[in-house]
Amino acid sequence: MFKGDIKKEGKYYLIPDTQNAFLTGDVILDGNESLAVRYPDNLKSRMLPIKLKKGQKISVGDKVEFRKSHKGDSGVEYARVIKVINTETYYITGFFDPKRGYAKVYPDSRKIRADVVVRHKDYKGAVYGDKVVCEIINTEDIEDGLVDLEARVVEILGKAGDTLVEVKSVMKKYSFEDFFAEDVLSETTSIFSEYRRKAESGHIDDYRRDLRALTLFTIDPKDAKDFDDAVSIEKLPDGYKIGVHIADVSHFVKDGSAVDIEAFKRATSVYFPNKVVPMLPEILSNDLCSLKPNVDRLAFTVFIELGKNFGIKNYELTKSVINSKRRFTYQEVQDIIDKKKGDYSKDILLMYRVSQAMTKKRIAEGSIDFDSREVEFELDKKGLIRSIGIKERLDSMRMIEEFMLLANRCVTEFVNRLSLKMKSELPFVYRVHDLPDAEKLQNLSEFIRQFGHKANLKDKNEIKKLLEEIKGEPEEFIINDLLIRSMAKAVYTDDNIGHYGLGFDNYTHFTSPIRRYPDLIVHRLLFEYNNYFKGNTEKIKLHPRYRESLEDMCKHCSVQEQNAVAAEREVTKILQVEFIKDKLGDDFDAIISGIGKFGLFVELSDFKIEGMVRYRDIEDDYYEYDERRHCAVGKRRGKEYHAGSKVRVKLISADVASRKIDFVIIK
Repeated sequence: MFKGDIKKEGKYYLIPDTQNAFLTGDVILDGNESLAVRYPDNLKSRMLPIKLKKGQKISVGDKVEFRKSHKGDSGVEYARVIKVINTETYYITGFFDPKRGYAKVYPDSRKIRADVVVRHKDYKGAVYGDKVVCEIINTEDIEDGLVDLEARVVEILGKAGDTLVEVKSVMKKYSFEDFFAEDVLSETTSIFSEYRRKAESGHIDDYRRDLRALTLFTIDPKDAKDFDDAVSIEKLPDGYKIGVHIADVSHFVKDGSAVDIEAFKRATSVYFPNKVVPMLPEILSNDLCSLKPNVDRLAFTVFIELGKNFGIKNYELTKSVINSKRRFTYQEVQDIIDKKKGDYSKDILLMYRVSQAMTKKRIAEGSIDFDSREVEFELDKKGLIRSIGIKERLDSMRMIEEFMLLANRCVTEFVNRLSLKMKSELPFVYRVHDLPDAEKLQNLSEFIRQFGHKANLKDKNEIKKLLEEIKGEPEEFIINDLLIRSMAKAVYTDDNIGHYGLGFDNYTHFTSPIRRYPDLIVHRLLFEYNNYFKGNTEKIKLHPRYRESLEDMCKHCSVQEQNAVAAEREVTKILQVEFIKDKLGDDFDAIISGIGKFGLFVELSDFKIEGMVRYRDIEDDYYEYDERRHCAVGKRRGKEYHAGSKVRVKLISADVASRKIDFVIIK
């Protein structure tokens, strides 16, 4: 049993070496589909089952503070949850500023705006100007604006304002780790060894179709290392047969394994310009699961038959073994489209013609085709920025997007049809997009008038008409971005309400299981449903968590996705400031992207870098914001500035730590 005194609390007993130890961990589902807490112990991850008090509620994905205990004479260890912790406010990053006998930390968090106090004994060696990670001690006072928040320094990241330190700070802020625990890596090595042993024996699972002779290939960005999907096409007498072949991650990552638990916690890979924080260890994401060329790989395939009018006639799901014939980049495929020649040009040109017709049909049936711009960075070996440009959205990219949309739609329709046949709603993960907020659209309808456009954006057809109208205009991407921001966020859920933006009644994410956990869930469910559909099993076998906890799992994945998007945007902004800070005094062409109470927001035309022109820095007049007319008006001369207007600006300040960029108008 245990040595030392055991303290009793009710029917539970605190283990002697942990009577006063408060630990933190993440709520997960263990191999028995019961709630457990996973917590770090040196480089290893440990897990304890949770015993809840009566009425106590926690959800998968919560971060909790807990104590170890054991029940009765059994000696079985349990975690007794003390409280649920909000991860963003429990740990914060910020600027360290020592005073007399104490220090202040100015948080990066938007939720905690007040300065945080750190006592001298908790500095951990931090000095003025350090960027630090702090643990808030009195978390119960976070919502009380009258009580000072106290914290202890747990990590010093480096000097605030250093670009790489600021990037690291963003990762800490959103709890993204770029290393995997020892048990996860050990399990990954075992998975790899087992697969290699089977592969060398030439064994293929009985349920898996051999498609190694089929002509298929991958098409990805030039810097991609994880190849999720491959495509194939065949001309039929009365239409076309498209094959979408997706990495079979679920074959390797088993429910409840250490790799699976860690993948669920992360829920998504995070793509920063200077690094990737993967959902899966690289042995899996970049090698074993990745559909690399000229090697056998396991896949989950969807064959889709289209009629001559490009409508869906039929589809079939099957696990497969494939052998990609070539790894293409988007630019290489674009060259083949433009020049009408090159490797596998017959297949690629047919794919392109079919995808164009599919896009036209999809938009005619209610899909909105937003077209926002993304920035593209060239970095040096240290991860610092060399140059910046606008990423071109190629026709080859649109082609692959169209095939992925088609596959995602078909697998969802398969599940819904099976549900109808069984007269029972089957558990599933849907990718849904709710109706936009009517008030936001009304405000946007008024806002776009300053660009010379009139549209009732509550009407979906008017949105589509506006997007066509602004193509090639200076304000095209500004209005595109504003429309996207006015929309509801797409989320994961087990309740299918359809996808407003795409105009689909049935939609999910199936095509990226290497980097998205919801896709991995979808693969697992589809395998079971397809087995039942083909008569291979008498009943559908599902882990209990897919019936009992799917809603919570979807919420966690949605939150992690939104955190990833926020972190990626923040790092992009840091690198943009890093790029431009050495160009003080330089002039740039820009467009006014928005107008506020304190100044004009301007976006540089060549770099998609946004900054502010403050009214106080416009010398020819005193300007005020006219909220009703959405413009800035000079008090004396009446000159007006409107969104969408082209201006020439000069850079006067750029600060990496604050992410702020200021310009003045020179023309």
